Amino acid sequence: MTASPIVLGIESSCDETGVGLVRDGRLLGHAVATSMAEHARFGGVVPEIAARAHVHAITPTVRAALDSAGLRRRDIGAVAVTTGPGLATALQVGVAAAKGFALALDVPLYGVHHLAGHVAADTLEHGPLPDPCVVLIVSGGHTSLLLVRDLARDPIVHLGDTLDDAAGECFDKVARVFGLPYPGGPAIDRAARDGDPRAVAFPRGLTGPRDDPYAFSFSGLKSAAARWAERSRADGGALPVADGAAALQEAVADVLTRKAVAACTAHDVRTLVVVGGVAANSRVRSLAAERCSVAGITLRVPPPRLCTDNGAMIAAVGDLLLRAGVAPAPLDVSIDPSAPLEYARLHPVAISAESPDAALLPHPRHPAPDRPGPAAQGA
Repeated sequence: MTASPIVLGIESSCDETGVGLVRDGRLLGHAVATSMAEHARFGGVVPEIAARAHVHAITPTVRAALDSAGLRRRDIGAVAVTTGPGLATALQVGVAAAKGFALALDVPLYGVHHLAGHVAADTLEHGPLPDPCVVLIVSGGHTSLLLVRDLARDPIVHLGDTLDDAAGECFDKVARVFGLPYPGGPAIDRAARDGDPRAVAFPRGLTGPRDDPYAFSFSGLKSAAARWAERSRADGGALPVADGAAALQEAVADVLTRKAVAACTAHDVRTLVVVGGVAANSRVRSLAAERCSVAGITLRVPPPRLCTDNGAMIAAVGDLLLRAGVAPAPLDVSIDPSAPLEYARLHPVAISAESPDAALLPHPRHPAPDRPGPAAQGA
């Protein structure tokens, strides 16, 4: 069989400039440049700083990814890029670069939903996703439980989402209260190694019998941790950061894994996939492994290097879309910074409100997916 084209993936939704190269589900090479250090003194990502960093990093990062794979630009057969969600100015840099490569190389362009990229990251380590599988996405801005079938063709079913603060956001905000550095997730994980997870009885949000079984809420946990830190400091002693970090981490991991395993059981799904930046957390990984083992569920978690934002995951989605025969994006594809996760493909096109045809066109955020005909499916 003839090998599929090599897909170049570009990710620029936040503070990482990621570039990856994938063909037939295999990662050939990738590189990541981060502007995290430039944001640390602000305690969070500054959009304009991130956008300028992407401008400076995109070309050398593409070069580094090609070098790591032993490839040249002329070997690229398609380009995939994150078109949403994310920081608007940061997304624009990646989309502009992707359009430039697609035009210069005369290859198809695919717009990709950032969260679908996290889902596809696991395929680079463990192969094709089982149909169906339950996916737990945990990152700085998103916590969702999904039912996934064919990622390239089928709609993604939301079983539950975060109602307020996502798990990663909770880590970042509480870490700042505890006096730990940004980013908060890794700092909490490191501090928790020396702490007692039973030292503080932090609440588990939305785990009551009448609560939505698959929705998430970490706002109350964040507030409880902040109040605990205030009371501890008011007593005049040193804040027991290690204990607080361990207890916070245990509360987050408990809720995430409890709901994820329950969703698998309720929907008779035998595979749980955990992805996103918080999937790199040591306690989330270990507790998920423990509970899946007891429940007879297969657990799949990408290695930490593929959990955080990277271009390889975007290339993986582009590779799936290309091999499924999904139509590429138009060259006027735009961005959607707040795009809901409905399909892996995300091809929004900006439509002027003054256009006389605007009312006749599909909503740019919800384009109908292209499903290949029998020939494209190999039937």
